[in-house]
Amino acid sequence: MYYFLGNLSFLEICFTSSIIPKLLSILAFGNHSISFWGCLSQCYFYFLLGSVELLLLAAMSFDRYIAVCYPLRYGAIMTPCLFMNLTLGCWIGGFMDTLIPTLLVSKVWFCKSNIIDHFFCDIEHLLKLACSNTSLIELINLCSSSLVVFGSLVCISISYTYIIIAVTKISKVEKRWKSFSTCGSHLLLVVIIYGSSLFLCMRGITASYLDISKLSAFLTSIVTPLLNPFIYTLRNTQVHNAINQLILGRSLKVQ
Repeated sequence: MYYFLGNLSFLEICFTSSIIPKLLSILAFGNHSISFWGCLSQCYFYFLLGSVELLLLAAMSFDRYIAVCYPLRYGAIMTPCLFMNLTLGCWIGGFMDTLIPTLLVSKVWFCKSNIIDHFFCDIEHLLKLACSNTSLIELINLCSSSLVVFGSLVCISISYTYIIIAVTKISKVEKRWKSFSTCGSHLLLVVIIYGSSLFLCMRGITASYLDISKLSAFLTSIVTPLLNPFIYTLRNTQVHNAINQLILGRSLKVQ
């Protein structure tokens, strides 16, 4: 679990770093300009890291499934090699998912305007400025994003179905609650991220959709990374003990 949490923390640092520095530059200095390749790079890394995060959540759900359903065999099944393979698979899957749509966007002819109605370079908003036919790109982008979102959601749903079945078979209520509470932080994170990510799959060009996509992007890029440390640390006994020891150790040194 801590291996996945470490990867998730690193991933979200990179995820927020892909758009927040430019957003802060706009707010602080009013610098609204960005180069085309800088815009395309921002778009690629945003969706790359977002896809990897969804796939990582699916891998974490598998880890929780093994921990709850096969606790005595957890150490034998979830080996360091399997952890690395799952993480590597998440990065490769995210890379392949976003590569083709980004390459197609780079070949589009833009001639309408150079103003993007968003706080970062989103594919949907870029395609609104294109003069050529972009229906094929929109379809490929919809399929690729839906494949990651719904594919990982199916894996998470299957894992939690087996977890719920295993928990309901436990006779004592206290042990039942203790087993399921180990999944509480992950499940809460899944609800927050997928609740906003599903809007990104509802591709359209209407004004109302574009407003929703801004709100969804704000949630996934700013609010969710801000909440994640609190979600995992406040519900984790080991982290509580480590913080208490750190505070106690410092207080003893001061005295």
